[in-house]
Amino acid sequence: VVTQFFVFLYCKCLWRGLKFVARKFTGRCELQRICYNNKHGARRTLKIESSLRYSKNELLQSALSVHPDKVEKTIEDIMALKKINPDTNPQLGISLQASLLQIVGYRSLVAEVEKLRREPYDCENPEHEDLLMK
Repeated sequence: VVTQFFVFLYCKCLWRGLKFVARKFTGRCELQRICYNNKHGARRTLKIESSLRYSKNELLQSALSVHPDKVEKTIEDIMALKKINPDTNPQLGISLQASLLQIVGYRSLVAEVEKLRREPYDCENPEHEDLLMK
């Protein structure tokens, strides 16, 4: 119980306080710090996904499940919310878009694989029979 209390305290209070101090000190939001301090790739994408998932802002949380066609608009909305000028930070939009497309694509792929996994085999279905023979 004591451990859970300290985890809660860290996650809700201390971490948000540290993020606030880092923003005031660096002049950059968490997403900017992630994009500028990490090379492109899986590590940066995972950090962006985590930042969006645990955000207290609904727009940022919902960005993880946006349709791929709406990613560009979502990035514009995020940059407006965070008061980031896209003209002075063009690389940030590109980096966020690339990572968000990876996140959305991966989630879509996992959902499709899960749908296929749950589909029962049907010997009357010619497609199932063809796949079985292959």
